[in-house]
Amino acid sequence: MTDPHMTHPHMTHPPDRLRRFAAAERWVHHATALLMLVCLVTAALLYVPALSAAVGRRDLLKPLHVWAGYALPLPVLFGLASEAFRRDLRRLDRFTAHDRDWLRRGDRRAVVRAGGLERGVVPVGKFNAGQKLNAAFTAGAILVLLGTGTIMTFPDPWPDRWRTGATFVHDWLFLLVLAVTVGHLWYALRDRGALGAMVTGRVDRAWAARHHAGWLDELDRRAGVHEPGGTEPMGRSDAYPERHAPERPGEPPENVLKTPPDRS
Repeated sequence: MTDPHMTHPHMTHPPDRLRRFAAAERWVHHATALLMLVCLVTAALLYVPALSAAVGRRDLLKPLHVWAGYALPLPVLFGLASEAFRRDLRRLDRFTAHDRDWLRRGDRRAVVRAGGLERGVVPVGKFNAGQKLNAAFTAGAILVLLGTGTIMTFPDPWPDRWRTGATFVHDWLFLLVLAVTVGHLWYALRDRGALGAMVTGRVDRAWAARHHAGWLDELDRRAGVHEPGGTEPMGRSDAYPERHAPERPGEPPENVLKTPPDRS
């Protein structure tokens, strides 16, 4: 089967649109997001007294909350049938030196001019450290909420201290998940490139260079893309220089321009 990122080995013009997410990956994300939204909304209606009194219908809200919670792991389990999804899970599970650098740097969203594109100062892979931490937190939170929710839904086999502890953990973790989800949506709505990737599966080359330069290099290495008029693949580590030595003593490289941090 031909890799969708691969092109002719002697290709000189890189594509303007890159496939970031396959259909299965987008389906898993959308289904999980929908189920999480149902859980959060029904939890708020059950948990906040003012909302609970205004809406009522606990006989409908509680079963809906419980079944949506038990369904939360299903999209991921079905997604494991997709090779692209499994490949991205492995990416999310690995922390690299660039991820640690991205977390430490205050200018992590700054860019440099190189190869005709504005590239992020940190060559981030397909996912940055924040996205990896968010994925790890979400996966762990879902498992803990399932466990504590099960104790709350079927309390008879459990001692009092287990039921009390489960309720405490479940309620506070709900508030934490709500805060993280709101933050995730806030970042997504501010970044049209990331939002579009989850809708169409594709991103602009310029967006990839700014936000995930390491991933762009990886695609170019695999595709054997060459710079226009050049002979070396654009994906080589020296093809997108971040800090080349000056060609003549005392002169900065002409193709590197530091710009202010990206606020978009």
